[in-house]
Amino acid sequence: MTVSTEHEVRLLGEYAYLAIKKHLKKTLKWETQVKQDKDPEALHQMRVGMRRLRTAISRFDAFINLPKSASDRNIGKIARRLGVLRDIDVLQETLENIYLPNLPPKEQKHLQVALDTLIKQRKKAVLDVQATLENQRYKSLIKSLQEWLEAPQYQPLASLTVENVLPDLLLPEVSLFFLHPGWLVGTQVEVDKIVVPTDWKPAQVEQNLGSEGKIVHDLRKQAKRLRYQMELFTQLYGESYKTYIAEVKRIQEILGSIQDSMVLDEWLLDILKSGFKSKLPNLTNLLIENRYQLWREWQSLQIRYLETETKRGFHLTILYPQSS
Repeated sequence: MTVSTEHEVRLLGEYAYLAIKKHLKKTLKWETQVKQDKDPEALHQMRVGMRRLRTAISRFDAFINLPKSASDRNIGKIARRLGVLRDIDVLQETLENIYLPNLPPKEQKHLQVALDTLIKQRKKAVLDVQATLENQRYKSLIKSLQEWLEAPQYQPLASLTVENVLPDLLLPEVSLFFLHPGWLVGTQVEVDKIVVPTDWKPAQVEQNLGSEGKIVHDLRKQAKRLRYQMELFTQLYGESYKTYIAEVKRIQEILGSIQDSMVLDEWLLDILKSGFKSKLPNLTNLLIENRYQLWREWQSLQIRYLETETKRGFHLTILYPQSS
């Protein structure tokens, strides 16, 4: 099967080809700037490109024949190296631009000590990323994908039309999203309904995140996987589909911000040890208040997505792509 640009893409194999081509191109576009470490945005864009490339390859795996070096696992290992540096950049930006200016001078000095440590960690992470982009694993990945794009190989199902299989592609990921235990964190399950208490105090939110934070974080990752997969097919659906993507993205962002705040807590504790809260009481309170506000925002979406009507609407939207 060859890829044509003269007609609207409808075959599954063509869709896979164009998705891989698009995200590989974006990944390579930022590679040089990432190696030079001149702009954190370049790193962010390259990481996004690799994440989306990974999604395309993993979701179309049953329809294409890729070399082993272009496996989802290999991309994941490379993307994680980029992720470590990106997480440090986000942490540094958050501390310097959001929290540091709002602290009294004494606390600013303590926080600057932590920032100095972070800068050292970043230097090491930059070297790791540069080494990753020069090693054989990365070069083999890029070369094999480029060669595949020159002469793509497909499995039999690649000749089906996208509309023929879209619900079957998307609904398994949707089910994993809705059946994730993270939806029940902070709720009370009764015989005939799920109750979401909205009168919690900040201390209750902190206690809940302390015991269930990992589950909430895993729901964020599932939301990201679903969003990336849905975004592969945006042009084949209408406005309601785009609305659901936007809501899944918002869920991902809110839960991600909660996780970032908790990671910041853990990182400061690791650097400043047990004196963290006594040395930075105002920062501690700011972090708690931030998580509390994020939790309240999350609960509005949690309530909406625990409703049967919302789930039914989501499923019905997936079931009916736009006709050609």
